[in-house]
Amino acid sequence: MSDHSDLFEELQALATEQRNPNSTHIGTASTEEILRVINTEDHLVPIAVRRELPQIAEAVEHVVEAFENGGRLFYVGAGTSGRLGVVDASECPPTFGTDPERVQGIIAGGKEAVFRSQEGAEDVSADGAQALADRGVTDDDVVCGITSSGRTPFVVGAVEHARDVIGCPTVFVTTVPRDELDVDPGVPICPVVGPEVVMGSTRMKSGTAQKLVLNMITTAAMVRRGKVYENMMVDLQRTSEKLVERSIRTVMMVTGVDYDEADAVLDRCDGHVKTAIVMILADVDATEAQRRLDATDGFVRPAIEEE
Repeated sequence: MSDHSDLFEELQALATEQRNPNSTHIGTASTEEILRVINTEDHLVPIAVRRELPQIAEAVEHVVEAFENGGRLFYVGAGTSGRLGVVDASECPPTFGTDPERVQGIIAGGKEAVFRSQEGAEDVSADGAQALADRGVTDDDVVCGITSSGRTPFVVGAVEHARDVIGCPTVFVTTVPRDELDVDPGVPICPVVGPEVVMGSTRMKSGTAQKLVLNMITTAAMVRRGKVYENMMVDLQRTSEKLVERSIRTVMMVTGVDYDEADAVLDRCDGHVKTAIVMILADVDATEAQRRLDATDGFVRPAIEEE
């Protein structure tokens, strides 16, 4: 049998390539009925993700440990999966004040593939390994492969290289059942969402599940690293008018001061929300507040309570 025939048989068996019996009529359905079918299927996604919480928690622990040791998180994907990794990585600096190097997204085909499909770029496993080498991935880092099908060569090649050559922890996010994986995934996160409304269109339920999982991994890891106070962003960067106002509002909500005082204190500490909170609640100047935060590894509550 030819390689093409082997691939055909492999794709035919994938859960992500099956026809959905609940949407076979959409070609002749009304607009509202099409939307109802999509919405009904979308309700299955968070349920599937919930079943994977133990595996997601294990992945978060690896990421937290990496961050504590100066390591990084690398997402590796192709197509929709790759774009989701790039998006999640790009949103960490403005949300949590992290260095852009801390969480990085690698997509098959490079930056061009973020905006325009480069489908053939995913077919060479060695390219995935090379992409990690180009980023200087070490055993202090975590590599998270993202692939709806569980078989994308670029992603599998990267994960295998990370595990066998680099020796770093690996995570594998896919929407096929765990027992159908042909790769040793490290930590397998497998929200099985069932066939798509449009057969094989994994930008839909599969993409939504992956988005939820990636949000959970980075958000939980950042919470564990003291990037929030209670449930508020306190390491955000004031890079837009919206974020400037959010910074002021956050300081007001935590400390009880009015708008003008919050704004004035933020000005005295270069707009750093954590420092402003410690300054007000511990009644110290910016230098002492920053010293306390350095001593507590950036955690606000112990910095306030330090005697």
